[in-house]
Amino acid sequence: MPITTKLIEYEDDGQILEAYYAYPEAFTSPLRTVLICHAWGGRSEFECAKARALAELGYAAFAIDLYGKGVLGQNTAQNQTLMQPFMENRNILQRRLRKALDTARGMNHVDKSRVAAIGYCFGGLCVLDMARAGEKVRGVVSFHGLLDGVRDAKIAPITAKIMVLHGWNDPMVPPTTVEAFGSEMNSAGADWQLHAFGGVYHAFTKPEANDPDKLGVLYDAYADKRSWQIMQYFLKEILA
Repeated sequence: MPITTKLIEYEDDGQILEAYYAYPEAFTSPLRTVLICHAWGGRSEFECAKARALAELGYAAFAIDLYGKGVLGQNTAQNQTLMQPFMENRNILQRRLRKALDTARGMNHVDKSRVAAIGYCFGGLCVLDMARAGEKVRGVVSFHGLLDGVRDAKIAPITAKIMVLHGWNDPMVPPTTVEAFGSEMNSAGADWQLHAFGGVYHAFTKPEANDPDKLGVLYDAYADKRSWQIMQYFLKEILA
């Protein structure tokens, strides 16, 4: 399917941000839309490729930018430095996510009532925070995302449907964290599901991930393919 791609500048609190927008060229009505939240290194070609893949499935796809136009981490230390302020102040994170959502909704081709979000690693936490904050998305999908809620926050009802795609061997999200997440979702009355892939580590969708011993990251082709297929079924359901 032929697609169109564009770079979209937007702004939050004086920071210029740049999203990557992809959509099918041939459409006759407003498009179901999926936001893509990036991993800790920033909006990279990985997220842009996911946007193009979603556009080829018939969606408008908006790969957001949390760090600033052209800002990308080059190594683990830089990635951690970029992510940490948002982890330490989730209110700032939620504000920036809301700005991205509002910008995506403002695009001419978008069906404002049929919007979902997916995210990878740190981006998985981001989409879950969108649901926690009550943003108007029909559902969210976290790929090997961080599941930690906001410490001591009051649990509010969650209306967005939740899907978590998780590697059981992920050292960043041990079983105790998974259990706590489940309790949080139940307390919030969420419609949620979690798919755990046995023997699979963090970053299982990232082909370059290959450090299971030190960082706990390892690409898994089967989990990558299966998780993408599961996501497609979920998006068809929630954006129908």
